[in-house]
Amino acid sequence: MPVLSNEQVVHYRDHGWVAPVDVLSEEEAAGLLAALEGAEVRYPDDLHGGHRNNAHLVLPFLADLALHPVILDCAASLVDRPTALLNSVLFIKEPDSAAHVSWHQDATYMGVDSADLVTAWVALTSSTAESGCVSVVSGTHQDGIRPHVDRFGPDNILTRGQHVDGIDEATTVDVELRPGQMSLHHPYLVHGSRPNSSADRRVGVAFQSYIGVGVRPSRGEHHVLPVGPEPVDPSFTVVRRPIGECTAEGRAMRAAANAALSDVLYHGAAKRRPY
Repeated sequence: MPVLSNEQVVHYRDHGWVAPVDVLSEEEAAGLLAALEGAEVRYPDDLHGGHRNNAHLVLPFLADLALHPVILDCAASLVDRPTALLNSVLFIKEPDSAAHVSWHQDATYMGVDSADLVTAWVALTSSTAESGCVSVVSGTHQDGIRPHVDRFGPDNILTRGQHVDGIDEATTVDVELRPGQMSLHHPYLVHGSRPNSSADRRVGVAFQSYIGVGVRPSRGEHHVLPVGPEPVDPSFTVVRRPIGECTAEGRAMRAAANAALSDVLYHGAAKRRPY
């Protein structure tokens, strides 16, 4: 029996998102959080604030989470036979910090030719309105890609600070999650997040995104992790699940993936950040 009910699938189709979905118990989420924070201490050069893309390529427990059967089952309910995961991002906001994510659509700069993909955002801590949870503008996935402007800023977590103007924040929905829960959202959905005004660290990981069997690159090179029985199209570069934490092989694999991702995300930008 599929994890998502018919009603949840319809909500996703109509609104562009669905949540909450239980993936882990709170105890399991706490274990993953401890593993991540331990890795941050052991490998500070690999996991600092400017180096949080594709950590699943150097941390086996994040790769295991990316391949969690609940997440893959949900992806299969929303896209056509998912074949691979494009990227991941650790979204970490320190307590009482100004870090935020501006209103944007994921598909704007992803460099693929289809919207048949879905992002899974998994909370490892409580993600609340106070701590800067993901906020969405329901139904905006039905409007196609909107104009974005680049607003690079030190507190904007997004690479280019890409931003959609004209959002009425009174119409937005805060997607609050308990540790171990996830939200799923469409690549055209306008979403963002506000600063963390709480006294606690807010930690989540976005698997961005699980792609359907017909998706192909529209520009650049994409290093993808296979996730299902369908073969990955040869236009993508296939990477392996890491066999150990921050091994030389894993670091090299991640460095190649991040360099290629940077070329895709910053295509046409006036400048680049170091991530």
